[in-house]
Amino acid sequence: MDKCSFCGREKKDTNLLIAGISGHICDSCIEQAYEIVQEELKKNNEFDVNSIKLLKPKEIKKFLDLYVIGQDEAKKYLSVAVYNHYKRLMQHTRQDNEDVEIEKSNIILVGETGTGKTLLARTIAKMLHVPFTIVDATVLTEAGYVGEDIESILTRLLQVADYNVEAAEKGIVFIDEIDKIARKSDNPSITRDVSGEGVQQGLLKLLEGSIINVPPQGGRKHPDQKMIPVNTKNILFVCGGAFDGIERKIGQRLNTKVVGYNAKKKSEQIDQNNLLQYIAPQDLKAFGLIPEIIGRLPVLTYLHSLDRDALRSILTEPKNSIIKQYQKLFEIDGIVLTFDEEVLQFIVDKAIEFKLGARGLRSICEVIMMDTMFELPSTNIDKLQVTKKYAKEKMEKVNLKRLKVA
Repeated sequence: MDKCSFCGREKKDTNLLIAGISGHICDSCIEQAYEIVQEELKKNNEFDVNSIKLLKPKEIKKFLDLYVIGQDEAKKYLSVAVYNHYKRLMQHTRQDNEDVEIEKSNIILVGETGTGKTLLARTIAKMLHVPFTIVDATVLTEAGYVGEDIESILTRLLQVADYNVEAAEKGIVFIDEIDKIARKSDNPSITRDVSGEGVQQGLLKLLEGSIINVPPQGGRKHPDQKMIPVNTKNILFVCGGAFDGIERKIGQRLNTKVVGYNAKKKSEQIDQNNLLQYIAPQDLKAFGLIPEIIGRLPVLTYLHSLDRDALRSILTEPKNSIIKQYQKLFEIDGIVLTFDEEVLQFIVDKAIEFKLGARGLRSICEVIMMDTMFELPSTNIDKLQVTKKYAKEKMEKVNLKRLKVA
């Protein structure tokens, strides 16, 4: 009579009995075996700082170059920060009594929408051997108000580290949309700024380094809820934001002393088309970040606006470029997709016109390709060449106002 070779149950006592060359296994034993395998794999995948292969800053930047076009300045700052972060972790794992303790250098990235701030963070996450998470500052509010508490940032990091507190305490957090928590006005108000200055004040201890009690499942704190203490001393924070309109603050600062011949010569040397390159901590303060939080983000860098050449490169050159993604989608249906060079230039022209940066490229491509993506899978066509004439026809059909930025 057939029975499970592991637990000995007969076929009639099981839901499923799978036969092998010289034995059988039941569905219950399969489930238990699967859980054991998953547990072992989890142990093998735990973050181990001692086994980290320390990548040099140039190697980190080289990896970023595969996915992100341009932005060499921001890549350099990010590569050095990550490299130094690894070195700090290794310093703490060694048992030597050194007098000098390396402090972390949190970073703030400033750049227009669609220039690649979040993409840089996501790309860094691909190559890291420490817990990494991306959180959005727009949902954060002061404790006691509707929204997420500051501690929810660390809850995400704990989840990524599979609740291994020791590993989470050596992780990296990217806080996106940091500009959205800027102070709403320069004048003190009698009402609370619950999603602005209040959040900034809550972030101070988090950024600097202290022991924070984190709710394991996120959400609101309750008196009877068990908390997990997390020390943020060795967590590297990278912040990113568009800071829309900060160019005006930079312009005002650069033109404060336009008096006399020498001052005029200095103002002529300023590149008016790219004021972001002159950004300084005082501009962030003028925008609405409190001085205490600026001091805890000592490394300040910027991302260039994307010019025509950069946008053209983004379409085809990176490993995960937009055109390669569309070609892969069509390839799954057995269709070979090609684009004329004129079409690519046309897409770039429209992206510049709509002022949406790299995100605009995706929107325009979706408009051009939507009809073909709907119709072609139901046909026997195995080749498609997109021409400029076809692209223009599709663009003229849609309401272009919905793509434009006011």
